Amino acid sequence: MPGDASNAIEVRNVWKVFGHGSPDEAISLAQSGATRQEIISRIDQTVAVRDVSFDVTRGETFVVMGLSGSGKSTLIRCLSRLIEPSAGEVLLNGADLLAMNDDELREIRRGKISMVFQHFGLFPHRKVIDNIAYGLEVQKVDKATRLARATEVLKIVGLDGWADRYPQQLSGGMQQRVGLARALAVDPEILLFDEPFSALDPLIRKEMQDELIRLQKTMQRTIIFITHDFAEALRLGDRIAIMKDGSFDQVGTPEEIVSNPATPYVREFVNDVPRAKVLSVGSVTVPGTAPEDARSVSASSRIETIIPMLLDNDEAIRVVDDNGTTIGVVNRHNVATMLQAEQL
Repeated sequence: MPGDASNAIEVRNVWKVFGHGSPDEAISLAQSGATRQEIISRIDQTVAVRDVSFDVTRGETFVVMGLSGSGKSTLIRCLSRLIEPSAGEVLLNGADLLAMNDDELREIRRGKISMVFQHFGLFPHRKVIDNIAYGLEVQKVDKATRLARATEVLKIVGLDGWADRYPQQLSGGMQQRVGLARALAVDPEILLFDEPFSALDPLIRKEMQDELIRLQKTMQRTIIFITHDFAEALRLGDRIAIMKDGSFDQVGTPEEIVSNPATPYVREFVNDVPRAKVLSVGSVTVPGTAPEDARSVSASSRIETIIPMLLDNDEAIRVVDDNGTTIGVVNRHNVATMLQAEQL
């Protein structure tokens, strides 16, 4: 519901149309069922974002995953008004960003929202510490305070000791940490990530994913994260939106999407996912009682974590909820059936 206090961001019916003339005709054609290509052919306008609505709760990591051209990067730029939406609402704590004047928007960008891009955007002539402190400098924070805050954040992202280096002296992964530190320095409520790790080598990319997961556990920021990598979406997202041709095909938790893909397009991504790494023990739990001395496992644990236990012992494992209450059991047969279904 609009204005829900649990939501940090509420996006309502956002459209973005590129091309000459009013976007209204393109929106009308799209609403009547015309495809993106049909609209381009008829009026030479491109519907990049098509009637997108979603909420992001406070402290949630919401991942928008889509292939090149799906509209995901355009969408995240609409949320911060780096690109002006053609229609819709973007509510931040109930206030519509699209109705704000330049001064109000500037204040939002300086203190409440920070953005991290794929290309690091660091100032090559400034030292690392000064790059991190830049947002505070724009806010006219005094030098001693901003350098103290930048030093603090530098330690948080694991770059203690690199303050006086220049960006070109750092690896790609380290430069991206500087970009993350710069975003964190202003203590934003919301972090917007536009494919920040896609230019990194696979090992460095995984390290940065781990770093973001670690930071999120301690800092609990509201995050919208854009990626074209489904595996990255599964690792990072509390919820995932699969985007195609400007609109969302499915929104759900990683487990919901992997276990119940809503469309053939989503199913293409899910087919090769190792289900044991994504699905929870709760998804294969059945009614029953375990022996008194049986091992216990949380229903929210991933199935892969109990496979060694089942291989070691054929007895059923007790499954408990977050309160420690027994909700059923899991055994070799349950897991084997799930793994066999994965191969079909």
